[in-house]
Amino acid sequence: MKSDLEQAKTLLEENNYTCVLCKDGQTYTSTERGVKPLIAFAESGQDFKDFSAADKIVGKAAALLYVLLGVHTVFAQVTSEDGSYTLARHGITPLCDTSVKEIRNRADTGMCPMEEAVKEITDPKEGLYALKKRLEQMMTKHGKF
Repeated sequence: MKSDLEQAKTLLEENNYTCVLCKDGQTYTSTERGVKPLIAFAESGQDFKDFSAADKIVGKAAALLYVLLGVHTVFAQVTSEDGSYTLARHGITPLCDTSVKEIRNRADTGMCPMEEAVKEITDPKEGLYALKKRLEQMMTKHGKF
């Protein structure tokens, strides 16, 4: 039988998921990009304590949300230095295929806007508030995100 982390990684790699959470046969998945699925999980009222997670990209923004969720391990295909540091600082084991200095925006012209929103934030609840605010601003400006 696969461990929760192995199951999450397998599901991430074999399907078109952007993030997967697994624990004791319970599985939650998403195909939404960015931090939107993590915000939805954080606000769902569901208990994700001690889940293992697999994700495509984890920067500081996602890391703060994983801290709120209470997962114990996060694997990412790509993790930023701040993302790994944030997870480890909160007792979450960070694992990755590739580590990068920072998560860039989709046009690769600068830092990801979600990362910018939490750059100076260390409290996960403040991070959630800042990320929701940034998403609202982006949706207002671009019509959708």
